[in-house]
Amino acid sequence: MAYSRVRTVFAHHLTSPRGAWIALGMATLAFLVLFGVFAPAQGPTGHATAPSDSESARVDELLGQFPDSDEQPVLIVATKPGPEALTPSDIEALQGLVPVLEQHTGTPSTGPRISDDAAVAVIVTPIVVGEDNAETANTIEELRGTIAAHDPEGLDLQVTGGPAFGADVTSAFDNADATLLAVTILIVALLLIATYRSPILWVIPLVVIGIAEQLAGAVTGALGAAFDLQFDAGIISVLVFGAGTNYALLLISRYREELSVYDDHRQALRVAWHATAPTIIAANLTVVLALLTLALAVIPGTRGLGLSASVGLLIALAAVLFVLPPLLSLCGRGAFWPFIPKSGDEAQYGKMWRAMATAVMRRPAASLGSGLAVLAIMASGLFGTSIGLDQMEKFRVQSESAAGLEALSAHFPAGESQPMFIVTNSAATGDVLEVVADVDGVVRAMEVGQTDDGTLSKIMVTGEYSPGTAQSLDLVSHLRSVTHAVPDAEALLGGAEPTELDARAGNQRDLLLIAPLILGMICVFLLVLFRSVVAAALLTLINLASAVAAMGAGAWLSRIVFDQQALDPQVPLLAFLFLVALGIDYTIFLVQRARAETRPHGTPEAMVRAVSRTGAVITSAGVVLAAVFAALGVLPLVALGQLGVIVGVGIVVDALLVRTVIVPSLFGVLESRIWWPRNARS
Repeated sequence: MAYSRVRTVFAHHLTSPRGAWIALGMATLAFLVLFGVFAPAQGPTGHATAPSDSESARVDELLGQFPDSDEQPVLIVATKPGPEALTPSDIEALQGLVPVLEQHTGTPSTGPRISDDAAVAVIVTPIVVGEDNAETANTIEELRGTIAAHDPEGLDLQVTGGPAFGADVTSAFDNADATLLAVTILIVALLLIATYRSPILWVIPLVVIGIAEQLAGAVTGALGAAFDLQFDAGIISVLVFGAGTNYALLLISRYREELSVYDDHRQALRVAWHATAPTIIAANLTVVLALLTLALAVIPGTRGLGLSASVGLLIALAAVLFVLPPLLSLCGRGAFWPFIPKSGDEAQYGKMWRAMATAVMRRPAASLGSGLAVLAIMASGLFGTSIGLDQMEKFRVQSESAAGLEALSAHFPAGESQPMFIVTNSAATGDVLEVVADVDGVVRAMEVGQTDDGTLSKIMVTGEYSPGTAQSLDLVSHLRSVTHAVPDAEALLGGAEPTELDARAGNQRDLLLIAPLILGMICVFLLVLFRSVVAAALLTLINLASAVAAMGAGAWLSRIVFDQQALDPQVPLLAFLFLVALGIDYTIFLVQRARAETRPHGTPEAMVRAVSRTGAVITSAGVVLAAVFAALGVLPLVALGQLGVIVGVGIVVDALLVRTVIVPSLFGVLESRIWWPRNARS
């Protein structure tokens, strides 16, 4: 009761004429101070994909001890338009390009090497890589500019290899975050206009959430710099906009409902804030706690996302609860123009949703069975789904490095583009070379350097398989097996392909550890919130079923519609997290309202009333959140597009099927037993 009185007093001060101006003044001051402190910080620049203690990461660290450790090879792939073979004059022109490359890079180049069918030539040119991908991207761009200025007539030249792939990823993201933000704002604006049918009201929550997103970007960027966190800033923007809009929809929907009861718009706003604040806080904390489980992840990008996204969502929560109400208070009923709610409109509220809920509750067992059958059909899309993309499948748009790799792979061993490296004790170098040479799939292996003290040697291994394929990853495993067995060698295998293998293993480990923790945490949270063992357990299971169904449907769409035969290794865990954590928000919205209605009306009628009162807002919130996640498709990485599709589909299904049919029918089947061990009306 004391907590309720505090909420009542706080709501009064937040919405009174004087209190609203004070709240907005304090919010403005807080924003200016926080933005001024955190905005200068640089965001995360690292993009490590494998666990920091993995074998490939240890090799990367050891390679720093070798002379010229800041040099990495790039490949210039030369072809002729069409199926023509290279002529002697073409080869002579490429030989003339070598001194130009050496003068530009300051390092010796090798080649050109000609394929057996004379269709492709390749020149290997080491470059000095930068401290981050952005600096390396500039180096690659300058190299491509030099090549373009001396491009032999009649030849197509493409720069590929590990550094070029990293540079193309960085270049592909130029202005991508700005594009994502613009698309997200446009989507939210259009959907808010469609929801409120007002040329005024949509602006208020959009401005509040937009300011929150900017502050969240500055604060999370500072956190990333301070704690060396790696995360995708685009996902933070999507979460802040999506979740913030959901919270605003819930508050404004209840506000509009109360305007049909109270003549005083400020009193209506106080009642709405008092009623929805606990639900919004509960929904927010559920997602935040789920995100914090990512602190246990071994993949750096996944681990960094947990803390940064949690901070972003807390900022969105503060903006909706403490900035949006004063603005609504000052705008009054006129914000809803031209459809201004009036006292006495309550009887017409939620007519369609009440009819749907009544039909579900009339035959709850059949409705429950039908809803679960739909989820089972969707989940069947997981059959035949594989995990892991090869190098050319990771980009939504074609890049020069991918095109060069494709040409190289067609005429040379595909592993030429991304050689592997073995670091071993120098005394055992001969033994390591001997066992590696006997491995099927190895094209060549040679010692390419020693540390200054001569204790460690570096061996470059070229495989014949395309990077990212099953054969290439199997080759990595086999090479590690045979080199680890060499006595006294202490050999370690690294490079791009071993890193990919370690990344897949790390993502699988994270999924198996964190997914059960998320489910357990949500079940405990629901138990505390609803004080019902039955409700907490069954609602958690339904949420799990909904998430699995969405992942199945998303995987099927990726294969059939987008011709993506596998999911990126990070997608299953992140999709599961967002589906379960964000989906449970709608459960909380619905069941909290049903619990409040149970006392005077009983469980079945309470659920009908809850659906009729929340159906519109849950559907609107689901459509907004799904559309916002779908905006991730504008980014160039396939992984983010897959995440957007799966979460988007899942949120829509959650709002339209799970909260409209499955959850109400479950309450209809169990009735008061759903609240066990509580009394149904306590």
